Amino acid sequence: MSLMLYNSLTDKLEEFKPIHGNRVNMYVCGPTVYNFIHLGNARPVIFYDMLKRYLTFLGYDVRYASNITDVDDKIIHRAMEEKTSEREVAQYYEKAFFEATQMVGSRKPDFIPHATDYIGEMIEFIQELIASGYAYEMDGDVYFRVSKIEDYGCLSNQNKEDLNQGARISVNDKKENPLDFTLWKKTSDGIKWDSPFGKGRPGWHTECVVMNRKLFGEEIDIHGGGMDLKFPHHENEIAQCEALYHHHLAKYWIHVGRLEFGGTKMSKSLGNCIYVKDLKTTKEGMVLRALVVFSPYRSIISYSEDLRLQYEKEYEKWQRAYKQALYELQYRNIESEEVSSEYLEQFKEYMNQDFNVQNVLTLIQGMIKDMNTSLRTKQYQTLSVLVNTLKTIFDVLGINLFIEKMKDNELEVYKNWNEARANKDFAAADIYRRKLTEWNIL
Repeated sequence: MSLMLYNSLTDKLEEFKPIHGNRVNMYVCGPTVYNFIHLGNARPVIFYDMLKRYLTFLGYDVRYASNITDVDDKIIHRAMEEKTSEREVAQYYEKAFFEATQMVGSRKPDFIPHATDYIGEMIEFIQELIASGYAYEMDGDVYFRVSKIEDYGCLSNQNKEDLNQGARISVNDKKENPLDFTLWKKTSDGIKWDSPFGKGRPGWHTECVVMNRKLFGEEIDIHGGGMDLKFPHHENEIAQCEALYHHHLAKYWIHVGRLEFGGTKMSKSLGNCIYVKDLKTTKEGMVLRALVVFSPYRSIISYSEDLRLQYEKEYEKWQRAYKQALYELQYRNIESEEVSSEYLEQFKEYMNQDFNVQNVLTLIQGMIKDMNTSLRTKQYQTLSVLVNTLKTIFDVLGINLFIEKMKDNELEVYKNWNEARANKDFAAADIYRRKLTEWNIL
């Protein structure tokens, strides 16, 4: 079965067919670095890391980019509050961001473009939009002319007439149309750059289009982000791309559902956040990753302590089974790289169904039972295959059980413990057991 993805642009499941055969170009909107990230912010980071891992597992050559927005009103306000520079604020919270993403097992993207490195290209892009009639300048601000994009609203399934009547559209007398969005913002506060339009800074919706173009040079395969970016951010990216490049920026648009806490969206502005930096151990990071990975990615996650405990127990069950199996195989000197093609094919079948992770979880639970049975019945070759297969699946999902083979001295004690038990020398076995328990092997 081929990989099927839900494409937000067409609003349907589609077979994944990259533009360039085996190569996949993927871009995901990254953070605005003005604060620490919370669990809701971490959800898309975890999902798109897993998506890259899975596409690589399928044999694709994936080039994954995710940007850093290091110029924004929020960064400027934070710099003013802390009496420091925007650059220092951005660098501090970018470092914190990558520490947090490492805590939840996500690797860095292949490309990490920073908005401030592309200001010149953004100015050139805006000039092209003005020259082609898609943008206009008013008193140092530059706006995009939405009326010239016939299918504006195609991603969010809205039409311009309904949007114009929407109560949430702010009124700005300088705009030709309430829907027109800012490409360049005139400012006297905070960081700013010289431009043909005057001193200012670029609008948020422009940076991703420009960076995509500079990195990939053409329509990409996958563009992703959280569901809240669908409108207006991603819609406005498409509009700009249509204006100059005559395509929708990406062939497949993927959006991840939000994470709620206490019945509402987890949000810094609402003050209902649990920050990733407050996770105390790598195990807590993996429990959060498991919770996210095994939740259908387009659905809302209603986060609670009960839900977290459910996945903590599940994770501990995986750890126990894997540790017992790995140590027993090491003790018996059974080494093999063989995996179960049957289990891996089942894994791919579920993942190819737009990431049917609930079935993947059931599959893993079945594998854990089979491992325990093989250990109990001393079917060590079967156990070895199951251990290798489970590790392969967890590597694709980015879940680390943090179980390594025993060191030589630990293995020696483990052997002595087994021999003492076999010889019914329970006093010696207790001594060895205490040592192994101290080392967290038992």
